[in-house]
Amino acid sequence: MIRALALLLLLALPASAEEVVMGLSRDSVAITTDFDGSEVLIFGAVKRQTEILTDPPLQVIVTVSGPVTPVTVWRKERRLGIWVNADAVEIDAAPSFYAVASSAPWDQSISEVEDLRHKVSVERAIRSVGAPMGITDSQSFTDGLIRMRTNDGLFETFYDSVEFREATLFDVAIRMPATIVEGTYTIRVLLTRSGKVLSQHASSIEVRKVGLERWLFNLSRQQPALYGLLSIVIAIAAGWGASAAFRALRSS
Repeated sequence: MIRALALLLLLALPASAEEVVMGLSRDSVAITTDFDGSEVLIFGAVKRQTEILTDPPLQVIVTVSGPVTPVTVWRKERRLGIWVNADAVEIDAAPSFYAVASSAPWDQSISEVEDLRHKVSVERAIRSVGAPMGITDSQSFTDGLIRMRTNDGLFETFYDSVEFREATLFDVAIRMPATIVEGTYTIRVLLTRSGKVLSQHASSIEVRKVGLERWLFNLSRQQPALYGLLSIVIAIAAGWGASAAFRALRSS
């Protein structure tokens, strides 16, 4: 009886068990005073228990997500000739940075159902549950947030950019802009076939301010009065220095 059940379980397993594994070129990013962005290389391979199945082909999707926080999005309206904030919608959760790359065009990489289930695309990575009564176009606020962060280089899509060799090895480089915030960044790799997710692997990297940048950040949070006073002193000193240099140039 036990052997018969075991045989049935084995027959129920997929013919080709495939699993994705991944690695990162770095496990942390340091934000310094001259930080102008950073690039992370994401690479990996597909582990198999059987021979390679090429039809339908495998695809790889890579996502990099920054810290997730609520965001209030305002809509401006022109009233009496002045642009003012009118309606507002609070989006429950949105990543501060989000990049998604795939080894094929998006419609060949994942189905809409799987995208909804695993929250892979930029649109699905944002959670907005409800809106105030009277606002019937809440989706436009989410679209506005996506548009703004895309223009700022914080939301990026790189479809058909993952190098996938012989349906086994893959790699892609994701650049993180200078405007990224501190926190833990989650990196996911999803293995798909015919739009369905077969396997996924997740890892993370830490983004932290270091050196003078870190000291100033901590000072602004822990001793805001002292930080404000220091800012005023630095501004006065800079202004005086620039004035003195200008006078010296005129007298010479």
